[in-house]
Amino acid sequence: MNESGKIKVTFLGTGTSAGVPMIGCDCAICTSKDPRDKRLRSSVMITSGEDNFVIDTGSDFRQQMLRENVKTLSAVVFTHEHKDHIAGMDDIRAFNFLTNKAVPVYANDLTELALRREFPYVFADMKYPGVPEIDLHKITNIPFTINTTRFIPIEVLHFKLPVFGYRVGGFTYITDANFISEEEKEKIKGSDVLVLNALRILPHPAHFTLQQAIDMALELKAGTTYFTHISHLLGTHEEIQKDLPPNIFLAYDGLKIEV
Repeated sequence: MNESGKIKVTFLGTGTSAGVPMIGCDCAICTSKDPRDKRLRSSVMITSGEDNFVIDTGSDFRQQMLRENVKTLSAVVFTHEHKDHIAGMDDIRAFNFLTNKAVPVYANDLTELALRREFPYVFADMKYPGVPEIDLHKITNIPFTINTTRFIPIEVLHFKLPVFGYRVGGFTYITDANFISEEEKEKIKGSDVLVLNALRILPHPAHFTLQQAIDMALELKAGTTYFTHISHLLGTHEEIQKDLPPNIFLAYDGLKIEV
């Protein structure tokens, strides 16, 4: 952590796997003029001192880095192996060009398998010039430290798939979940800021619905809760936000908070 103990969190994207607007859709959400209803694939950047840590490099990673004018990347930390969370890893190479260094990447076993399958050229013995250079670190459900910043993995279930959320100081980030065990909830309690996925109103087999996310937020009693990984089936930012309980908010792309 930096000397002040504070971190800055930038919501790089707050949308689901299809993004919002969704291709070919003319619904009220997809055609909304409110910029808060334009949602790239879910990711956050945690800035601690001089370090920038990105959680997940989805399909929109390049666009997100350009929008936020990010010049340095200290590490990428993956939550899980689904395409909307890893597809942009190729664009890590821009940071290789800037620094002439490999970018540290932190992933569990299943995510490593997916990275090797989707980006075989990154792991080849004979590499084509210009491919991403990464320094892969395997992680399990045990806290780890990058430079001076401590990450506490929180194992949740995304249907039947184990997925990692992370706690950094008073900030907890959980995406792609529909179940959190009592043991893992203990890691979250006392968070100043909690981020949870809230996909839509109707039930889904692998994500919290809006009401389930509200119930979980009220149970965990963070100081403030933000919802992310939002689909076009949830509703507009304006109409949903006005009915949320106190201290619970919809996140939106580009939102910056200090924790």
